[in-house]
Amino acid sequence: MGKTKKDVAAEELPDFESSLKELEQLVEKIEDGELSLQESLEQFERGVSLSRHCHNMLEKARQTVTVLTDVDNPASERPFTKESSPHGDEPA
Repeated sequence: MGKTKKDVAAEELPDFESSLKELEQLVEKIEDGELSLQESLEQFERGVSLSRHCHNMLEKARQTVTVLTDVDNPASERPFTKESSPHGDEPA
């Protein structure tokens, strides 16, 4: 079966630091006002994708810290998995 547009977009998302850096660069380009309307919309779309990607990574990191630092359950000090997530497989 072929890849969907969403699958391809997910593969193109870099790590958090690279995503954030690219997002900052996109904002600068758009704010400069030298892009055409079409180019601005394309950059904005990429920026939204990067922003969501960063948010999801931060949410996963927060969940990991929560699982690892549960003072009421010292035995919770284990690697974070989707199964231990309070949201399961739901997207953040």
